[in-house]
Amino acid sequence: MIAELGLAALWMAAALAALQLVSGVLAARSDNLEIAATVRPAAVMQGVLCAFSFAMLVWLFARTDLSVKLVAANSHSLKPMIYKLAGSWGNHEGSMLLWVTVMGAAGGLIALLERRLPERTMQATLATQGFVALGFYAFLLFSSNPFERLPMPAVEGNGLNPLLQDIGLAFHPPTLYLGYVGLSVAFSFAVGALVTRAVTPDFARAMRPWVLGAWIFLTVGITAGSYWAYYELGWGGWWFWDPVENASLMPWLAATALLHSVSVLAARDALRAWTIMLGVVAFSMSMVGTFLVRSGILTSVHAFAVDPERGTFILVLLAIYIGGALAVFGLRAGTISEGERFALVSREGALVVNNVLLSAILGVVLLGTLYPLLTEAFGVRVSVGPPYFDPVGALFVVPMLLVMAAGPFLRWRRDRVGRVQKPLILAGVVAIAAFVAAIASGIGVLPILGLALGAGLAVASVLPLRGRNLRRLPLATWGMVIAHLGIALSLLGMASDSAYSLEKLAAVAVGDVTGVGPWQIQLAAVEPVSGPNWTALEANLLASYRGGEPITLAPQARSFWQPVQETTESALATRWNGQLYAVLGKAAEGGRWQVRLWWKPFVTLIWLGGMMIALGGLLALLGRLRDDLRRRTVQRKAAERRADRAELTA
Repeated sequence: MIAELGLAALWMAAALAALQLVSGVLAARSDNLEIAATVRPAAVMQGVLCAFSFAMLVWLFARTDLSVKLVAANSHSLKPMIYKLAGSWGNHEGSMLLWVTVMGAAGGLIALLERRLPERTMQATLATQGFVALGFYAFLLFSSNPFERLPMPAVEGNGLNPLLQDIGLAFHPPTLYLGYVGLSVAFSFAVGALVTRAVTPDFARAMRPWVLGAWIFLTVGITAGSYWAYYELGWGGWWFWDPVENASLMPWLAATALLHSVSVLAARDALRAWTIMLGVVAFSMSMVGTFLVRSGILTSVHAFAVDPERGTFILVLLAIYIGGALAVFGLRAGTISEGERFALVSREGALVVNNVLLSAILGVVLLGTLYPLLTEAFGVRVSVGPPYFDPVGALFVVPMLLVMAAGPFLRWRRDRVGRVQKPLILAGVVAIAAFVAAIASGIGVLPILGLALGAGLAVASVLPLRGRNLRRLPLATWGMVIAHLGIALSLLGMASDSAYSLEKLAAVAVGDVTGVGPWQIQLAAVEPVSGPNWTALEANLLASYRGGEPITLAPQARSFWQPVQETTESALATRWNGQLYAVLGKAAEGGRWQVRLWWKPFVTLIWLGGMMIALGGLLALLGRLRDDLRRRTVQRKAAERRADRAELTA
């Protein structure tokens, strides 16, 4: 009965999405108040019903209801509860239901909270959101029904991919989806404003919090995914240029450009066409990423959710949504004025250059991700990895970082280069010092550039605070400083890891001592251990940093029995200046064990920087929301005073 309730709620939500689309279109084209009054309630109820449907699926997984095909294929009665729950979105059907749930919730929140847009633009925006959601409802109901029953209940479930049975990945997909689907809101706002020709600062102020929210979740999701790949896959790396990793990076790049563009439009009434186009491109990249992950056309370590037939369905949706939006943009682009003009040497000019470079980086990643597909169509198999992405991406990343360092010092509208020379010279001196020190250590070209630019950008990021009253500084300014500093720290971590990591593969017997970098490691024991749905061999390693007090590390080689799969569980020792990373391998001859060790100086800066970037976005969001609340309060009080005066004079 639970499955039937979930499916019925999904059908009703789809019907409400259709009602939201039709009534929104009619309301935007006419003055019929009765029709217009149905749009917001339809959006709210659609979100409620979709959330109810997803809750039913989670309940089925929590109960391990093996009469449901999806549960039997992706769960097991012995799994810990947290992974039973995570199993509801750790598969194709469940993750797509989560997708439409987030989309429905976002539409409902817009209908409930958003009052700044002109009503017709709001109707057009909600109609677009209903249109996008309707396609995904069709995808679920006709191609990927998560509530399908088995003719006979299974005796036991197949379990969940062991790589996904990790606390980090239990929460990584929902976070990433909030970012992906949040960009559908930006897309709907852009199309709504295009249709009603209302690309104004008010439109940008309404759109900005949604873009910021999506960008924050994307940043957190990418950072968490990178750390999961680092410690769970046992290969000691944090970015593989895997197609699925690229699938989340591409919308982040577009959303970053959109975030800057919409802020300029909100504050300075400029970059109107840029904002609309980036709103379309950002969601397009989310759709492209979804297609790549679901289609199975690319080989990936995340190949647990692939299906060529369903991928074709998503490709059709991609063509309809993006093709339609671009067609509307082409028809209405001539009616969008550029807004206020500005000089090239200005903050707006720096942001435009930054957006162009971000778009170029996006193009590099997109081309590198799709190129193997293009060549395969001609019968040639190639793989594209770091030898392409690193140097070609650096051609655009280096000037982008230079512009990013200079931009915050420039004034709006027009400025002079001479006025911002002093802080830039200081940042440049630090960068040159880091450059010379890096060359002296004998590392490669790209790490040298990374260390120099990271050091210079770190200084340039905090210099805007100089001479200002920090207690009265707007939260948005704090957000910018912290986010830019986070990028500098991540860059320093990446360059340091690339330049100074040390690796040691040793075969040691119990009692033997080996070392890597400043660490001495002794194998004390290898013992069998067990968990709720796995057994493992666990090494007891005593690790000593520069002869100090030893600490214990316990890497494991796990064996899951449903599904049958072996995984490695790395062990980490974290210090302020880096991490020791240990993996237990196979048994070797003579009673020895393979142990793989890495010393990774300052690698943790990568994820610390990622979280600082997200924190900067959160502070900016809170600052914008507080400013909007104050503005509304002032407007309400002014309206009340005008009403009182009118009443007195009547």
